[in-house]
Amino acid sequence: MDTGRFGQTGSPHPSGDPVWTSRRLRRQISQARVTVWASWALPHPTLVWAIAAAWAVAVAAEMTGRGQLLHHDALAGGGLPPWAALGLFLLAWQLMIVAMMLPSSLPLIRLFDRVAANQPRPLRAKAAFLGGYAGVWTGFGAAAFLGDLAIHLLVDRWEWLAARPSLIGGAVLLLAGGFQFSNLKDRCLRVCRHPGGYLLQHYRRGTSAAFRLGVGHGVFCLGCCWALMLVAFAAGVATLWWMAALTAVMVFEKTGQGGRRGVRPIGVGLIVLGLMLAATAAGSP
Repeated sequence: MDTGRFGQTGSPHPSGDPVWTSRRLRRQISQARVTVWASWALPHPTLVWAIAAAWAVAVAAEMTGRGQLLHHDALAGGGLPPWAALGLFLLAWQLMIVAMMLPSSLPLIRLFDRVAANQPRPLRAKAAFLGGYAGVWTGFGAAAFLGDLAIHLLVDRWEWLAARPSLIGGAVLLLAGGFQFSNLKDRCLRVCRHPGGYLLQHYRRGTSAAFRLGVGHGVFCLGCCWALMLVAFAAGVATLWWMAALTAVMVFEKTGQGGRRGVRPIGVGLIVLGLMLAATAAGSP
């Protein structure tokens, strides 16, 4: 069977014809886009349940106090071997990915769902797409956790910094606020805000192609939101008000009508919060 974009064996227009392929793909994405936005209030039930379940677990963890058991600080200083602490953290990090990142990626996921319905094994392709996307953010979570272990080693050897823990949180907020003004943020956000164009350029049939598409989308999403998710990491897994605020920011930036215009004011707000935390640390004896 032809593994091109949309071609099928025996088709009078083989998938190798770029003109025919591009026209058909554009037509399908255009139709899918209309369907997606017309039914935006009713996203895919599986995704809705997954997001709702992730938030329910986060709420339960916050209310029972058990969320702190999976905080990166508790895991790093809990006496577990580093590989065990990392494994437990990454399990909890999946909750953060589903609760915080999937909502802002729903437009592209819905478009992919509609377009991929015409290929063999569409459910497998969708799972591969989501797996590639989650894999990128899992890699970021692992890097953040390993970086946090290095910071713990630094704090253990530097008493002045150990006495001013809010300085680290302030630095993270300042980094996130500054990144809002960067060209990389703008370029990646532009791609994330136009999922149809990204799908048109990169979509191919097949499970491995779906995985690559998910990885590619995840890379752009990471380029857009890594600093905000670093703030979520610093706040800790299942810290509800930070999770809710940052999720709202990312959804607004990537899907809101004035999302691009709001990037810099959000950056200013993060910088102000960072300076306040830094000032608190500077005032410590």
